[in-house]
Amino acid sequence: MSEKALNISLEPLEDNDREQFIKDNQYAFLYGATQEFGLRDDHFEENGEIISRKTIEESIDKENSETYRILLDDKKVGGIVLNIDRITLRGELELLFVSPNVHSKGIGFSAWSTIEKLYPEIKIWETTTPYFEKRNIHFYVNRCGFHIVEFFNSHHPDPHEHTSDDEKNNDGFDGMFRFEKIMQ
Repeated sequence: MSEKALNISLEPLEDNDREQFIKDNQYAFLYGATQEFGLRDDHFEENGEIISRKTIEESIDKENSETYRILLDDKKVGGIVLNIDRITLRGELELLFVSPNVHSKGIGFSAWSTIEKLYPEIKIWETTTPYFEKRNIHFYVNRCGFHIVEFFNSHHPDPHEHTSDDEKNNDGFDGMFRFEKIMQ
């Protein structure tokens, strides 16, 4: 069955939309976690949020960061934060979210396909997602062609993570999958 063509576009994040971008991102991540675990979930970073404001802001503000709003028919329905290294030709998908109101319509896949076309020079894409995000794992592996290459957990910590063991234990840290996609 072929997918219906979507009118998806990406627009660079504007300063006056930053606050709403953060709120929309937090809502999408919280929705995904509570759908999986219900209200008993304990994977919160801060103040009942699955992803903290600090985490989102650090991603947006990184030196090589490029942030986009995902638009469907010119309506904001999600966002993407990338970190592009034009020297090593590696790209990191820091954040990708789609409003739960429009899940399962091909928006995330269409947005990702657009990113690949915008950055044809990137040889390897990388991203991570929590072990419990089955929807994300399906999306990255089965839809976008990523491969799981590593599992970060208390026995194998992420060398780039600057969170102490005590903070991880208090935050319900149970593990993250790291994915790569090698472009042809």
